[in-house]
Formats: sequence, C-alpha cells, structure tokens
Amino acid sequence: MEIILLKDVEHIGLAKALVSVKAGHARNFLIPNGLAIVANKANKNSLKQEILQQEDRAQKILEEAKELAATLASKTLKIAAKAGTSGKIFGSVSNVQLVNVLKDMFSIEIDKKKIKLPEEVKMLGTYTAIVSLHKEVLAPLKFEVYDDKNETA
Repeated sequence: MEIILLKDVEHIGLAKALVSVKAGHARNFLIPNGLAIVANKANKNSLKQEILQQEDRAQKILEEAKELAATLASKTLKIAAKAGTSGKIFGSVSNVQLVNVLKDMFSIEIDKKKIKLPEEVKMLGTYTAIVSLHKEVLAPLKFEVYDDKNETA
C-alpha cells in the first residue's frame, strides 16, 4: 500500500515521502497514529504542491541570504574599545559585540553562533570575521577596532 508520511518514521522514511508499506501496518499503525495518509491522487497532488511551495520558500531564503551577504561585504563596522598606549585593548572583541553593532547600525539580527572570528581580537586594527547566513552562504564581515579616546574613526 502506498502512503505519504506526515512525520519521520524510523525504518520507513522521512516526512513528506511517498513510500510503500504493508497494508496492515499502514491501516493499523501509521494512519491511526497520524504518521501517514493514504497516497490517493488528491493527496499526491497536494504533496507535489507543498513540495513546490517549500522549494520556492527555500529559494527565497537563499536569495535573501545572498543579498544580505553582499550588504555585509560592503560595510565596515566600527567598534570602540578602551586601549593602552601600545594598541592593546582591555578585554577583547566578541561575537556578541558584533551582533549588537549589526543590530544597532543596520537593524540586522544574526545569531552570535553564526559569526566566526579569525582569532582573539585584542589589538586595535581591522579584522574580518566570517558570518554563516545560510548553509550555502558565507559572508565576510569587516570590522575596525578603534580607541574610544580617539573618536575620529
């Protein structure tokens, strides 16, 4: 019997998959427990439409991530830090600070776990972090750490 899985079922398949199982297993377990529906013509068409819509949404999300990557690549963030005379800052610059600057300056919300710093940022200067916007899109994020006593930067 052909069925369409509504949820992932171990040893049978993933959600939204069209699979063939024994009729008794489908009628007595999968369908009554809401794990599957019968794969008739209407349900197959509905599944095709849902998959197409899901692909369109995924494509839009990918395009938005690429646009955001282009925006981030063209920007340089400015981060003020207290520094000594040798250029070494007190403390370090973290992902959280970059997230806060992105939120304040550009109204962009990014999870701090998606920003990878090249090394510990403990000196004044310009650095480049990598931001994972999508599983297929990585964007460089340039930022400059300047001494907050010199507000010229």
